[in-house]
Amino acid sequence: MSEKKALVSVCVIAKNEEKRLPDCLKSLEWADEIVVVDDESTDGTIKLAQDSGAKVISRKMDLEGKHRNFAYAQAKNDWVLSIDADERVTPELAQEISKVVSGGANGCAAFSMPIKTYIGDRWVQGAGYYPAPKLRLFLKDKFKYDEEQGVHPCVYLDGECGALKGDILHFSCPDFGVFLGKMNRETDLEADKWIQDGRKVSFSKIFRKTIDRFLKNYIMKKGYKFGFQGFLMSYFHSLYQLMSYARYWEKKQKLDAGGQKIDKN
Repeated sequence: MSEKKALVSVCVIAKNEEKRLPDCLKSLEWADEIVVVDDESTDGTIKLAQDSGAKVISRKMDLEGKHRNFAYAQAKNDWVLSIDADERVTPELAQEISKVVSGGANGCAAFSMPIKTYIGDRWVQGAGYYPAPKLRLFLKDKFKYDEEQGVHPCVYLDGECGALKGDILHFSCPDFGVFLGKMNRETDLEADKWIQDGRKVSFSKIFRKTIDRFLKNYIMKKGYKFGFQGFLMSYFHSLYQLMSYARYWEKKQKLDAGGQKIDKN
């Protein structure tokens, strides 16, 4: 690939990522600008980012959508690539992005790309985990996240979305213990979102969704082809629904008893 930098701003969200950030930044050396938005790290994350030449901004994370939109607003280029500190851009993807931002967008305002997720050194295949494309490259004035939802915010895009073939490598968790801890936090936020939205969620509905999620990922998305790992990840897909409902049921009982409200912020 040419030494000329691609005219794209890469926005990296980080918090206490001194161990994983160096490899992330190294995979972005082809980009014209790197913006690191740091969520009040207490380790060496900020110094590492500054020493690499990145533009570093400190901001406490509130809601995910609001935090990410803030990061994108700091970009100087029209095209923005959004990644996290536990992710890496492969050389193949970097080449594709360079072509897009140099005039190869073909009228698209955004592009999705495959996410190759790892737990420890295990590549998680099947059960909906790969290619699992996500929209990560976009024109910053055509894209934004919803700023009200606490987890998995909706995307708003003004224009067409294309698809790239190169991977983002996502080193999600060092082991399944950390993975389950992350799921526990996310399902708690999911339950808050259901309450904030005023959803009427019943056990019968969640039970059906739990079974449906498992069958969809184990059979339709071929989790069965990857042995115990495929079974486990299909099970985790379904468990997410059940855990979310358990937290929702618990919170709803407390609300009904005491009249408390869930604070969106």
